[in-house]
This record gives sequence, structure tokens and C-alpha cells, in this order.
Amino acid sequence: MADRKLFTLVSMMILISIILTYSLSAYTTLLFGVNEFHFALRQAIFGFIAIVIIWSLAQLNPDKWLKIVGLTLFFGSMLMMIAMPFLPENLVSEVGGAKRWIKLFGFSLAPVEFFKVGFVYFLAWSFSRKLGHHDGMGIGAEFKRFTPYALVFVGAMFMIAFIQNDLGQVVVLGMTLLFMLMFAGSSFRFFLSLLSISMIFFVFFIMMAEHRISRIKSWWALAQNSVLELFPAAIASKLRVPTEIEPYQIGHSLNAIHNGGIFGTGLANGTFKLGFLSEVHTDFVLAGLAEEFGFVGVFLVVILFMWILQRVFKIANRSKDRCSYLFSLGVGLLLSFAFLINAYGISGITPIKGISVPFLSYGGSAIIASAMAVGMVLMASRKAKM
Repeated sequence: MADRKLFTLVSMMILISIILTYSLSAYTTLLFGVNEFHFALRQAIFGFIAIVIIWSLAQLNPDKWLKIVGLTLFFGSMLMMIAMPFLPENLVSEVGGAKRWIKLFGFSLAPVEFFKVGFVYFLAWSFSRKLGHHDGMGIGAEFKRFTPYALVFVGAMFMIAFIQNDLGQVVVLGMTLLFMLMFAGSSFRFFLSLLSISMIFFVFFIMMAEHRISRIKSWWALAQNSVLELFPAAIASKLRVPTEIEPYQIGHSLNAIHNGGIFGTGLANGTFKLGFLSEVHTDFVLAGLAEEFGFVGVFLVVILFMWILQRVFKIANRSKDRCSYLFSLGVGLLLSFAFLINAYGISGITPIKGISVPFLSYGGSAIIASAMAVGMVLMASRKAKM
């Protein structure tokens, strides 16, 4: 029997997202001239579809369907991402020169959201067949057996970071890959080596794009005062950037969090959603939550999310099948990193990456892809000894 607690917890999170979408999209509905329930109704439809997907996948036999669903997501979404640059404009939505969404029946589909789930399954399936404990093998041998996965990741990185101009998703996938490798049996020394190489490439990708450099400077303008106090004056003066670069979005996000205080302003009483934070119901949903429900509201949502992660990791720990173990672990890591990167971004700790909060941010592709991931974990839980 599938884990009913996980299904209930995710359904509760989806319900919260519908309520927040209605409250936080008030200004956006006026801006686009649509009905006040426009975004809330769409999110309710997405949420209903997501819950049906989770429940349906949870009923399937993992021995037969887990591999089929996982590899279909991996290869199917990869083909869509490869095809996107060549599709006509009436089928693809373009923002900032990047084609990230395919238009289908009045909705926009982001293949990268489904690719992340398929990629995690591909890694779990392949690691369970090819990788074992390092057994004292040298660092060179570990790099040699990692080479095929590195090529797959570089291909994915090229499609997502260059073609779709979305470095944030690469960061999430890269961190998930690193930790899955360690749990699959690689040595800690190999993990640190890959982490160091990844940091070098991350800096390289930032330096290759002017908008990424501007985003780093914008974030640093806000964070520099507290950080540079730790450095000598001579060094601090060279690292300081002009204050006129101070970030608009992060500044208002922090003000919204501050305005919420302990208990918040109350549902629908937030003010920073009224044009100060653009489309706060999407990437800045946690800032909107903090303003209207305060520290207490954020704390309860974090507890709920951690409870979801606890159930996912428990399923991984109880899975006898190595592929199911690695996949469930990978899904938990994927959800964790997405939540952390978003939370750190809206609070000014790290630059904003445009990563949505799983099951909470508005958006059909993200919520349905996350639902498929959890549904597959629930499918795997049917064979786990809970």
C-alpha cells in the first residue's frame, strides 16, 4: 500500500498554494485585465490534475511502470527541449530571448520541469546498474566511471543554461547529481573534487552572460554591508559596489517579510503584492506568505514541507530495490534544493535564481512535474516496508 501520509501532506500544500495564488495575484489580475479568480482557478485546475496524477501513479505496480514512466519523462522531455529552438513562434513562448515554454491548448508547458524528474530517474536507474561502492579505487578510476554521466549532464547543461538561459535549473540538477553520486557509492574525496570543478564552471557561466553579472552585482549591493564588516578597510573598499545598483525585487521582498512580523497582516491584506513585487504568486510566493501570515505562517509551511521530505526520505530508506532507493532520495534532494534556493534568494542570502517553490508557487508545469515525481515515489513505496 502506498504512503497515505505523503499523499495527504502534498494535497494540503497544493490547497495552500491555491489560497495564496488567489490572495497574492490581486494586482496581477488588474494589470492583465482578467477576472479576480483567473490565476486561482487555473491553479485549482493544475492542483486537481496534480492530485489525480499522484493518486493514479500510486496505484501502479513499480516493477512494471516505474521504469517506463521514468525513462519516458527523461527522453520525451529531452526531445522537446532539443526541438524547442526550431519550433515556430506560435507554438513556443519566448521571454528575454529564451524559449522555455511550449504552448498547448491555451497553456504553457515547460519541458525542463519534467526533464528534472526524468533525469533523476535516469541517474537512479543507471547508478543502480553500473555503480557500487568505490572499494578503495583511485580518484582516476572514479572519474573514468563517471565520464558517461558527465557527458549526459554537460548535454543537459548546454540545453538548459545556453539554449534556455536558465542557470538556476542547472544548479538544482548539478547539486542533486553530486549528492546522488555520493549515496550511490562514490567516495567523499571524489565528491569534493566534483564540487570544486562545478564551482569553477558555475563562475565561468556567470561571467559569460552580462545579465548574470548584473544579477550578482545587484545581490552584492544588498549583502555587502554586513559581509564587508569582516574584512580590513583596504580590501572592503575594493570589493564594494555602488549603492545605486541596489536590487529592486530583493529590497521589496525583504520589506514584505519585515512587514509581516510574527503573525502577518492577514489574508489578502498584504501591500507589497500591489505592484512592488512583480507576480508575487510565482517565484516570490514565500515573501507574500511571510507578509500576510508572518513568521508563524512561514514556520508552519516549512514544517509541512519538511514533513513531506521526511516521508520521501523514509520511503527511500525503507526501499529494498536500489533503483527505487536512489530515485526517492533524488526526488527528496530535488525538492529540498529548489525550496532552499528560492528561500535564500527571496531573503537576500543568495542571488535570485527564478526557481519556483515546489507545490506552492503558481504554475502548471512545476506543480504537475512535482506531482509526477511524488506519484512515482508513492509507486515505489508500495514495495517498501513502511
